[in-house]
This record gives sequence, structure tokens and C-alpha cells, in this order.
Amino acid sequence: MTETWDERVKQFWATFDDTEPKVALAAMRALVDERPEGDPDALYEWASIHDSLGFEAEAVELYRAALDGGLAGARRPQATIQLASSLRNVGEPEAAVELLRDLPPDEITGDSAQAFLALALRDAGFQDEALKTALTALARTLPRYRRSVENYAKALTD
Repeated sequence: MTETWDERVKQFWATFDDTEPKVALAAMRALVDERPEGDPDALYEWASIHDSLGFEAEAVELYRAALDGGLAGARRPQATIQLASSLRNVGEPEAAVELLRDLPPDEITGDSAQAFLALALRDAGFQDEALKTALTALARTLPRYRRSVENYAKALTD
């Protein structure tokens, strides 16, 4: 049985080693080259390897191209979060906030966007809103004291 492209990509990430960036880039490049030029899934994976290796500036444009090219399914919210994280890391926290502010939780990423939104808000100078965002997301997971934490979080920006 032949593995699909997605299965081979999943295997790549399961064995990803950032200590040999040239090897990792070459392996992902081989996978990306199997897809048509401009394929949004391939662009997303190519962006992700750049991001994972610390090349966030290069990843930003690749994520944007993937999203603008119609990236869909489980990769779309991941690409949005990863783009926002990369923007924050290259000194554009306001752009990250804009991407994440209204991104709803989903079955793949859960409340991950809220964690990255809190970081971006902090970097953009909105410490109270950052803490509120983090506490509000955390409160949803608490077996006890949920209402108290939610109320304290709300009070931070009231």
C-alpha cells in the first residue's frame, strides 16, 4: 500500500529533527515538489518547516500565500496561528493580534489561538488584556473556581 502525500508529511513531522536544518529543508522540499506549484497545502508545509527552523520572516510570506491560495481544512487554523506567531516573532505583534482576536477554537487547535493572542497582546503593550485572555481560556478548563477566575479576568479590563 502506497502512503499518501499527507501521510508522508505526517511522518516527516513525527521524525523532524531541527539539529540538521539542511537535511530537514531538503526532505520537506522533496515533499513540496511533489505538489503543483502554488498548492496551498504544500506552501503551508514549506512555511511550517521554515518557521520550525527559526526562519520566521521567510515563513510569514509563505503562510500568507497558502492562506490567500485557499488553504482549507485542519491546516487553515494552524496556518493562521503559526502566521500570527511568526509575525509576533518578527516584531509585528499588532498584526498577530488582528489575526487571532476573532479566531474561534476548533477541534484541531482548541484554545491555542488564545495562548498566542495573549503573547501578542503582551508584546503589543496590552498586559491586562493579555492576562485576561489567558485566564479566560484557562478558566474553561478548571474543575473548580471557574467562575471566580472568569470574574477576576473580566475585572482586569473593566
